[in-house]
Amino acid sequence: MNRLLGIVIGVCLAVMVVLVFGNVVLRYAFNSGITISEEISRWLFLWMTFLGAIIALRENAHLGTDVLTSRLPLVGQRICAVLARLLMLYISWLLLSGSWTQMQINLDVQAPVSGASMAIFYGSGFVFGLASMGILAVQLWQSLKGDRSAFSLSQESEELTQYEARLVEAKQAR
Repeated sequence: MNRLLGIVIGVCLAVMVVLVFGNVVLRYAFNSGITISEEISRWLFLWMTFLGAIIALRENAHLGTDVLTSRLPLVGQRICAVLARLLMLYISWLLLSGSWTQMQINLDVQAPVSGASMAIFYGSGFVFGLASMGILAVQLWQSLKGDRSAFSLSQESEELTQYEARLVEAKQAR
């Protein structure tokens, strides 16, 4: 699924680049432009952002820190992981239900330039909410089962990881 989402994100990015670059060239070189390119690029960027967030959530790739939780005993880490996932499930539910409501309200509202339904715009939040609830439910189940890999909610930055690796190497060299 991550691979498919990655391909969709890549296609969105490629279409955005072509639309925006083409529009810039047309405006400066030929004093014309593609009217719909700004609206489509904005929508693609929104969808690309939400789809990327799904991948990041699945891979626990959001940046974070575990200064507190890493110092807790295993039971404390487990409780924190379960509570965090429950809160994230609730927030995902709010996003899902709010996006669904906005999709219903804007189903017949047309975008200013393309004339497409504005429900497409709000559909990105709905898709993210649905996917994140599924991912978080699986991660919550793993945390409840006691799977230690499910206790981590984020990753440290690469720079910090590289710095810590260099410290270890320096200590070993002494």
